[in-house]
Amino acid sequence: MATNSTAQNGSIGSSPTVRTVNERVLIVQVLVGIFLYVNCLMIFTFFKKEAFRTNSRYIFFAHTLVCDCIFLVMTDLLLLFSYFRIVMPVGLCLCICVLMSILTFATPLTLTVMSLERYVAICMPLRHAEISTISRAFLSIIAIHALSCIQLIVVISVFIASVPLSFYSTDRECSVEMLIVHKWQGYLRSAISQLYFLVMSSIITFTYVKIMAAAKVASTDNKKTTSKGLKTVLLHAIQLLLCLIQLWCPFTEMAVMEIDLRLFINLRYFDYIVFILAPRCLSPLVYGLRDDKFFLVLKYYALCGINKKISTALTDL
Repeated sequence: MATNSTAQNGSIGSSPTVRTVNERVLIVQVLVGIFLYVNCLMIFTFFKKEAFRTNSRYIFFAHTLVCDCIFLVMTDLLLLFSYFRIVMPVGLCLCICVLMSILTFATPLTLTVMSLERYVAICMPLRHAEISTISRAFLSIIAIHALSCIQLIVVISVFIASVPLSFYSTDRECSVEMLIVHKWQGYLRSAISQLYFLVMSSIITFTYVKIMAAAKVASTDNKKTTSKGLKTVLLHAIQLLLCLIQLWCPFTEMAVMEIDLRLFINLRYFDYIVFILAPRCLSPLVYGLRDDKFFLVLKYYALCGINKKISTALTDL
């Protein structure tokens, strides 16, 4: 019964229908291209300066950028495959879904860790250098990816136990929903996502309240730094909220699909723009453009090093 349900969710295996590119697909390609260009430029900037490579804050930022770039490419490819009704082997689709599932959680978890790093820097400045080290930053990234695999392991285990080996040799339209072969499996995935949401939201709220309390008692010299840290955590909270709402999108989309197919298509397009593209564009804003040092180096490489004033200022970094 589970196998039949899975088969119905996939493509029937008919030849793909030729479709023309509409304005929505073009808009997505333009937005993805812009975000990828900005993110890749920032990754390049990160690797060009040792001051960034030896700072845990920038290491987490670069990790977020790399995850976002891969995630944008994968989701955009799946969007194009789905639009043009291109099928692929189930085994290949499974690998893509595994990678996307890990990256879906990697960004919000990294944002949570970055908020904790800002909390330590502002509320525990004397211990910041001791706690926020390069080795601990890389250990945190390993822990982030380990935590990102928890939901995936549960979903994949049920999927492998439910479908026959012959299913992997078929060609179907690739979708993450293909992994859900039981109704209760979808509920379990939702419960795990909500648990992640609760924990990460609590940590973000804790850091924001603590930094806000520190801002009230900060001296005049430290008020600017504390205020900037407060705004950074607030932007993290907005970005995290958008990322976590993305975890609920498949469930609302499936409910709407049963009611109205056209409404489902419009909702999926809206969800992709607001809850997938938008959070990935906030990362450059939070650390890339608001950070004075990083923005200076970014501007230098964006202008191909032709600005001599910026070149002089870089010697002090």
